Amino acid sequence: MPYRVDKMGIDGLYSNILKRALVYETCSGGRKGCCMRMSREELVAGLEAVLDYRFKNREFLVEALTHRSFVNEAREADFRDNQRLEFFGDAVLGLLVSRRLLERFPATEEGDLSRIRASLVDEPALAGVAEGIQLGKYLLLGRGEEKTGGRRKKSILSDALEALVAAVYLDGGIEAADRLVEGLFGPLLERTEINAVGSDYKTRFQELCHARLGKGPQYVVEEVSGPDHDRLFSVTARIGEKLLGTGIGKSKKMAEQAAAREALGRFEETGK
Repeated sequence: MPYRVDKMGIDGLYSNILKRALVYETCSGGRKGCCMRMSREELVAGLEAVLDYRFKNREFLVEALTHRSFVNEAREADFRDNQRLEFFGDAVLGLLVSRRLLERFPATEEGDLSRIRASLVDEPALAGVAEGIQLGKYLLLGRGEEKTGGRRKKSILSDALEALVAAVYLDGGIEAADRLVEGLFGPLLERTEINAVGSDYKTRFQELCHARLGKGPQYVVEEVSGPDHDRLFSVTARIGEKLLGTGIGKSKKMAEQAAAREALGRFEETGK
């Protein structure tokens, strides 16, 4: 268990922990005089509403929000910082994001998938997601971190987000964590669909075709299958009637990238 609550109970735990947190208050912009006091119920319920998830055991949530600076200043054995959950959350997040990348980019090779995943779960990306849900205002920080803008530090925000994913997993299982990741990273993955695989394959193939053949390729949608919410596109890359590559993807652009990649591979193998 994250905290010992046999004597004080969960209400006592929250009273003790969040009473200390409210000494610092929740501030906007870090300026005095613009602070808003939050009760422990408002603090927890506010974040649960943002996450669209209600914890059965809120101890996990408290641990995920507790920075080591808070524990160091509290100097009480009942407090545990979020570093262990951060460690576990890193693995859970990597697993769930990897699965989504396999689904979204069925024709993309391992190296590209690894590169895309790294861009989605690195510190700046995680901090951006955390900022999007205003995670910083819910954190339990020590006075030193509070004074130096800890609620806006990318390292603290990214670690807390990973800890939060772990907390949801431990409280509600893999399905709850999966829904959380979809909600938090869905928009980022949609943008990745356009940019992350990049224009590299199509651009390189276009340049190669012009250099060797004097004209660019054409991309033809051969088939569209699946329901409206889960389309699968099959696209061929051609020059005239000559088939150069075939690709499949969740969107036309993804399928074109896959077709260009296959065509590039053929060019590199055969030289024509």
